[in-house]
Amino acid sequence: MAGSRFGSFKSEKGDSAASAAAAAAAGGAAQRRDPYEVLGVGRSATDQEIKSAFRRMALKYHPDKNGDDPVASDRFQEVTFSYNILSDPDKRRQYDTSGFEAIENDSQELELDLSSLNTVNTVFAALFSKLGVPIKTTVSATVLEEALNGSVMVSQLQLGNSVQRKVEKQTAHFYSVDITEKQAKMGLVCRVHSNDKSKFKLLYFELEENGGLSLALQEDSVKIGKVTAAGMYFLGFPVYRFEQNNLGAAAKDSDGAFFKRLDSFQPCDIHELKPGTHFFAVYGDNFFKSANYTIEVVSAESFPAEKEMLRNVDAKILTKRAELSKFESEYREVSAQVVLYCFNLIRFFPCICRF
Repeated sequence: MAGSRFGSFKSEKGDSAASAAAAAAAGGAAQRRDPYEVLGVGRSATDQEIKSAFRRMALKYHPDKNGDDPVASDRFQEVTFSYNILSDPDKRRQYDTSGFEAIENDSQELELDLSSLNTVNTVFAALFSKLGVPIKTTVSATVLEEALNGSVMVSQLQLGNSVQRKVEKQTAHFYSVDITEKQAKMGLVCRVHSNDKSKFKLLYFELEENGGLSLALQEDSVKIGKVTAAGMYFLGFPVYRFEQNNLGAAAKDSDGAFFKRLDSFQPCDIHELKPGTHFFAVYGDNFFKSANYTIEVVSAESFPAEKEMLRNVDAKILTKRAELSKFESEYREVSAQVVLYCFNLIRFFPCICRF
């Protein structure tokens, strides 16, 4: 799923959130270590392998766990910088093709662990967000660590029953759902919505051998009409979604941005579940207040028509993406011929340019 970002920047002693992000970017650029080497993954690593490697290393070097250790702080910034490259399809493609030079001038997106900010910096972050500055938030390192240690409280969620609750900011409610072999085969949908338009994250965790839970999927809430909502679909076939495009790259190449618009249509990392117990969580992502939400997990057995429609729509979009890619090649070839024609026209008939 190409989707989801799990890094965090910690701001301390009055440092601004923007300074923290800039420091991370500067640190990564100065080191210039291969991002694949930093995360310990191969160049053919999948999105899921990159996410797993990042989560493991980010927890290890997170400032909350290492105090004022400057070595750990540098490593954390380097890990975050590397993940920001490899988790973005455009940046990863640019780096694989031309190295750091292709991406060093791209704008760095601000990504924050709100639980690590003091009140003043949280106010600034909230203000920037209101002004339209894209600020990504990440799940608190404390929540992730408690989940990995198996020290979170998990509530049983019955299939088909909805639960309404309120989760405090930067904390999470964990749920477990038991599914049979038949239910797993038919598919499941987990959906969360907030009537007061609260910001939240829907999380899916995998059970580790030690009994802990590791974050595997994340969906941020989005505004849909009069509510905010997020959903995960485990239907036995790849379910696609649109991810946020690289706005910096789009501004530099408007033609490329148009043709690459459907490149952000990517499949979710996990599209089917096995029989057994599965774990979800709702994370409060508001800046200051708690989040009211309703969560439910339903069997897709009752929605065969909707499943088929979703599959058909995804197939049509993928077909259009292939057609658009083919047209891009033809468009750029014709554009190059036009430029050459105009150049020759000016070269051989310079008088035309005087009018």
